[in-house]
Amino acid sequence: MNAINWPKDYEPGFTDNFVSNEVIVAGLSVQDVWPLLSKPAQWPTYYSNASDVRFHDGKGPQLENGVRFFFKTFGFPVESQVTQYVAPVNGQAARLSWHGWDGEGETRLDVIHAWLLEDLSGGRVRILTQESQKGRPAQALARTKPNPMINGHQDWLDGLVAAARAAKGQQ
Repeated sequence: MNAINWPKDYEPGFTDNFVSNEVIVAGLSVQDVWPLLSKPAQWPTYYSNASDVRFHDGKGPQLENGVRFFFKTFGFPVESQVTQYVAPVNGQAARLSWHGWDGEGETRLDVIHAWLLEDLSGGRVRILTQESQKGRPAQALARTKPNPMINGHQDWLDGLVAAARAAKGQQ
């Protein structure tokens, strides 16, 4: 199985907070899931923790390398810029990541949120999402039990899978 490609400054273990969530499900493919993930306007339809999505510079509705966008999540207004966008190609993992930031000085939060989708044998898809964070807000999140990032990202994965199944007419 493939792994996330991390920028050096965001390698897990060297940041203030890191979370990882993954699902492997049968009956779906990367092609079923990708359209729901690569178009941020879709996120609020299956993930209640994402809202107010908008693009900068007349871009959108689909993400692509270098595109800047905004959304609200976990109570943070997050400015974001896509750092990796590799659309699905048969036999290769699809990849999406963005740098997100909010605040200044002591309240500054910087993250890399990365996704990896790959088809597996037996008609299964693997969806991995990981986030590496820096800053005081990340330090506070890392100490919070239960970790809201782990729970929130699991909700995102579960909603993404449910939306993909619904789009295919599956229950």
